[in-house]
Amino acid sequence: MSGNTFGRLFTVTTFGESHGPALGAVVDGCPPGLPLSESDLQGDLDRRKPGTSRHTSQRREGDEVRILSGVFDGVTTGAPIGLLIENMDQRSKDYSKISQLFRPGHADYTYWQKYGTRDYRGGGRSSARETAVRVAAGGIARKYLQERLGIRIRGWLTQLGPIGLALEDWDAVDSNPFFCGEPARLPELEAYMDELRKSGDSVGAAVGVLARGVPPGLGEPVFDRLDADIAHALMSINAVRGVEIGAGFASAAQKGTEHRDEMTPAGFVSNNAGGTLGGISTGQDLVARMALKPTSSIRIPGRSVNIHGEPEEVVTTGRHDPCVGIRATPIAEAMLALVLMDHYLRHRAQNADVDSGTPVIPGHIED
Repeated sequence: MSGNTFGRLFTVTTFGESHGPALGAVVDGCPPGLPLSESDLQGDLDRRKPGTSRHTSQRREGDEVRILSGVFDGVTTGAPIGLLIENMDQRSKDYSKISQLFRPGHADYTYWQKYGTRDYRGGGRSSARETAVRVAAGGIARKYLQERLGIRIRGWLTQLGPIGLALEDWDAVDSNPFFCGEPARLPELEAYMDELRKSGDSVGAAVGVLARGVPPGLGEPVFDRLDADIAHALMSINAVRGVEIGAGFASAAQKGTEHRDEMTPAGFVSNNAGGTLGGISTGQDLVARMALKPTSSIRIPGRSVNIHGEPEEVVTTGRHDPCVGIRATPIAEAMLALVLMDHYLRHRAQNADVDSGTPVIPGHIED
């Protein structure tokens, strides 16, 4: 199986399955001298892990990360950083009934057709469980970007099923299980999820992610555009079915006079482009949004086929998220951090001594 490595200069290779002994990652290309400990990475893992509320999978995983290499005397050495997270609460017997058939909406059928075999226990390599080590790896990039460049990355829930959500209070985002920035709507979200869980069904969601303090100049202008790599990174997350940058699909209804982000010496007037022009960062906030599909692991019977092509009825048992988007915010943040870290190192390698002579325009006009 190929395609398990992300990045060019700052690379992350993940390994492990949902019900295997452990998940792991090798992070290569991290500059030396960055103070780093397991506690630097654990906070984001705690935000992502299951079992933190009744609205997520009740699989109980501590998701405690171990740093195996690449750090000495509390700082990175420049060597590959090995990360390991042990799986502690697998219930593989929950999946024995689907070992010979394919769950609709899952990767079971495509894995079987491609490899002729599959790990049916929790989806194996295709499980969102794999994203735990992405969050750990992204924590390294995130710390470097914040400490060395002042870049801050934040995410929030923008939609839960049919319920659209505003971002009114950043402080509220990490104080509730939904990553919701509109605290007055929390009772509505709680009631909606309670009813959904009782019905045995699932629902989709949308998550926004933002990076503030990104310098102008990151990204390449053709194939490796910064916005294209952000879209690639977010689309690689399980269950993501759509990504938009800045105004995204709303751009189709805008006029040029409305969409163009006019510039003044005091700053950009708007940010419909989402922080990039021609694939290169402008210095504005990088803004992206991703849509996640409803999980197909539901207890309502559905039609499928078995490995012999015969019709079967599928009822998925086990512990699953009725809305996978609820725990996706830390994953989106991690993937954005990995993209920015990789592009910063690429920019530093080729263009560190470039001085255009033009003053940097503020990302927005101060009130």
